[in-house]
Amino acid sequence: MPLKIAVQMDHISTVSIAGDTSFALALEAQARGHALWHYTPDKLSMVDGKVIAWAEALEVRDIKGDHFTLGEPQRLDLSEMDVVLLRQDPPFDMNYITTTHILDRIHPETLVVNDPSWVRNSPEKIFVIEFADLMPETLITRDTREVDDFRKKHGDIIVKPLYGNGGAGIFHLKEGDRNLASLLEMFMGAFREPFIVQRYLKEVRGGDKRIILIEGEPVGAINRVPAEHDSRSNMHVGGRAEHAELTDREREICARIGPSLRERGFTLVGIDVIGDWLTEINVTSPTGIREVKRFGGADIAALFWDAVEARRARG
Repeated sequence: MPLKIAVQMDHISTVSIAGDTSFALALEAQARGHALWHYTPDKLSMVDGKVIAWAEALEVRDIKGDHFTLGEPQRLDLSEMDVVLLRQDPPFDMNYITTTHILDRIHPETLVVNDPSWVRNSPEKIFVIEFADLMPETLITRDTREVDDFRKKHGDIIVKPLYGNGGAGIFHLKEGDRNLASLLEMFMGAFREPFIVQRYLKEVRGGDKRIILIEGEPVGAINRVPAEHDSRSNMHVGGRAEHAELTDREREICARIGPSLRERGFTLVGIDVIGDWLTEINVTSPTGIREVKRFGGADIAALFWDAVEARRARG
């Protein structure tokens, strides 16, 4: 039965369709005969307790430079939608958190994917700490003394924003690097929140694996290899994607975290693994499904809509 689907995302004109997961999900939904609407987070409102969005009917095409058509803006009551996809990119700031509070008003009668309450309560670099034994040594702090002690203990470190995304603001500091104090001053000025410090994993030179899970089960992976002169493997900043299979250790990691993902209503999740270590659990707008399919892996967009349609059928 066709579904009415609203997609809350960054404007579709800004996406790079070759690797954009939201676009891939829209393509598959359209192929199944579902009706699509598109709106950006600034068009979401709550009026006397009713959740509305100024949205546009959306048609998509897998043609670079001509990948979408939008209809005239219309005022949608989102409680009349069957599904809302919560897909805008971080930063995970108060604006993002506010949208989850608003969408809480319609979920689960309108199925919001991923569950907005659990997206709000599972910040990606904090949620992962629940599985500390699967992670490299990690510090979350604003206290420079703690950073100094951590660096003395572990040598090479990574420093990054707690609520960033896409590889932005990630720094690799070698043991003898004299820039740590200046970097921490910059972070203190730029962010009110604590930041995250991790032991540097030299295995990242061989790649940072993105593993996609649907309903807590692994369905595909790609390896993202950093550019020669960069410590970051994110494809936004020049990382190269390549085919990947899951190792026994990665299956163990997925088996450990899977029950928590299902309990929190996370239909689509992307985790990052470097060597034998889990580094992030991405629940806001995980990417990678187009690359998995391009390298001969599963059609994860189809698996996603199978799961969503099953959820709607169960009510």
